[in-house]
Amino acid sequence: MPSRPTNDKIRTYATRGGARNAARAAASGNAPKKPRKRKMSKKKRAMYRRRRLIVFGGALLALALIVFCIYSIARGVGGAHAWLGSADRMSVSRSAAPSPAVKSKVAACSDKDIELELVPASTTVPVGGSLEFTAKMTYVGKDPEGCYVDGADDGRVLVITSGDDTVWRSDACEDGYRPLLLMESVDDEQKMTWNTNRSGDECVADAELPKVDRGTYVAQLELADDPKVTSKPVTIQVQ
Repeated sequence: MPSRPTNDKIRTYATRGGARNAARAAASGNAPKKPRKRKMSKKKRAMYRRRRLIVFGGALLALALIVFCIYSIARGVGGAHAWLGSADRMSVSRSAAPSPAVKSKVAACSDKDIELELVPASTTVPVGGSLEFTAKMTYVGKDPEGCYVDGADDGRVLVITSGDDTVWRSDACEDGYRPLLLMESVDDEQKMTWNTNRSGDECVADAELPKVDRGTYVAQLELADDPKVTSKPVTIQVQ
């Protein structure tokens, strides 16, 4: 019966086997494995996570700040253009808006403030002819500020009559407003013409109006706003 190896022989075989294995590993180019690194503690891992979060959060904050700055600049430029356009529109609107009318403290002329005078170039005129008048307005009031009156042909009206018949009026057609401020030493004098024709209720050109017949006619001035203010009547003969 074979004898069992002793302990010394077993250790010798193990040592030899290990040496052979090491030699084989060296020959094959496989170095023995390095010892494993120690595991990181939970505290250090938490610290590294906090650092990463801080760095990541800072990067996000910087990015958000850059985006905000770009947006603010773009919005500011757009707002500036809008403000300039609004300012231009406001400027145009303000320049086009009429100035508010200022109510004058000067009163309208009455029969106590002015006198009307009508002077014809002649007291006779042929049928179909024309007769020129000089219409005068003289201030006789006592207010140093004077008074105002419409001096247009439809404000200071020349009236031609024959008996109770109104033959012609200078206000048959509307005339442009001609405001006058009359006061001491400030009078008004205008020329007016009657073409010996007859006007109606509507505005018609003088050339289309019918001519009057021979006869006696009366010319007189009156204020449209105050018919009590009249001139002395003047008799005209159409021959």
